[in-house]
Amino acid sequence: MPDAKKWANSEDGSFKRQVSSFRETISASHPVFKPGKGRYWLYVSLACPWAHRTLITRVLKGLTSVIGVSVVHWHMDEKGWRFLPAGDGSKDKCFEPSAGIACTPESQSTAGVTSESTRAGVDGTPDHNYGFARLSDLYYKAKPDYQARFTVPILWDLETETIVNNESSEIIRILNSGVFDEFADPQTNPLDLVPLKLESQIEEINSWVYDHINNGVYKSGFAESQEVYEREVTGVFEHLDRLEHILSVNYKAAVTKYGEKDAASRLYLINEQLTEADLRLYPTIVRFDPVYVQHFKCNLSTIRAGYKMIDLWLRNMYWNHSAFRSTTSFDHIKLHYTRSHPRINPLAITPLGPKPDILPL
Repeated sequence: MPDAKKWANSEDGSFKRQVSSFRETISASHPVFKPGKGRYWLYVSLACPWAHRTLITRVLKGLTSVIGVSVVHWHMDEKGWRFLPAGDGSKDKCFEPSAGIACTPESQSTAGVTSESTRAGVDGTPDHNYGFARLSDLYYKAKPDYQARFTVPILWDLETETIVNNESSEIIRILNSGVFDEFADPQTNPLDLVPLKLESQIEEINSWVYDHINNGVYKSGFAESQEVYEREVTGVFEHLDRLEHILSVNYKAAVTKYGEKDAASRLYLINEQLTEADLRLYPTIVRFDPVYVQHFKCNLSTIRAGYKMIDLWLRNMYWNHSAFRSTTSFDHIKLHYTRSHPRINPLAITPLGPKPDILPL
C-alpha cells in the first residue's frame, strides 16, 4: 500500500486501484502450475486487508503445512515492502513458515518502535526462500522488465520460481477450489467457502462490498478533493447501513431458531454459514475502528458505536474462528497505516485507541 500520491492519479483527485499483473491458476490440468505440497508459497503483509484474506483462507482450508508464508515488515517506504534481514526470525515460532501465523500479543504502547525496528517474529520475517531484501526482488525475478507496483499478496511457485498470481480474490478461489485438499491437514474439515447453491448470492454481495466498503475506505482516505472525499465516505456508510440491515434480519431469524444465547455464533451474511462473503468483508471491518475511522477520515461513526449487528458479526468472526483471530495483528495494522502514508499522517504518530482493539464476545 504505497503513498497516496502514487494512487490517486485521476484528474478529479479520486483513487484508482492498479489491476493485478499475474493471473494464472493452479490445477491438475494446468500445463505448468499443478498442485503439490510444499511447492507454493505466500508472501503477505499482516497489515494489508487483501493479503489478510489469503491468510485466513489458508488456515480455513487446512493448508498451513502445505503452503509456506513469509511476512513483510509492517512499514512501507518509498521503495515498497521489505523483509527482515536474512537469518532474523526464520525459526521464530510466531512466524513458522510451515505452520499458521500466531500473532503476538498487542502492544500497549508503540513508543520507541521505529520504522527500522527488526524484532524477529514481531515486525515480520525474512524472505525464507531467497533471502531477498525487498518484495520487488521477487517481482523482478519473475519478470525482469516489470514496471508496475509491488503488491501483496503473492502466490509464488518454488518450482518454476515465478509468480502464479497476485490478485487476492483469485488466490482465495485457488485455495478454496479443492486442488490442495489431498494434502490438507486431516484434522481440518475443509470448508467450501463458495458452495454452488450460494455462489450467485456470494458474488452479488462481494460486488458491492468490494466497491463501496473494501475499496471505499481507500477511496475516502486517498481522495484529493473535498468533493470526492464526501462522495466516497457517504457511500461507505450507506453500504454499512445495508450490511447492518442484512445482519439484523439474519440475527432475528437466528434468535427465533436457536434462541438469543446461540444466535451470535450463527450470525453470517448468508444462510447461517461462513462463506467467502464473510471472509472478504472481515479484513475491512476489523480495521475500521482501529485505523479507518481516524486515518482515512471514515468518522461518521465507529462500528462498535453505530452498527450493533456488524459489531456482533465481527466479534463472532474474531472470537469464534481461530483462523480469523490468529491472522489478525492490530500492531501491524496500526503501525503500517499511520507510519507508511506521510502525506496523510506526516508526523507518523500512531493513536493508542480504540481500547480494546475489538470488544469481547
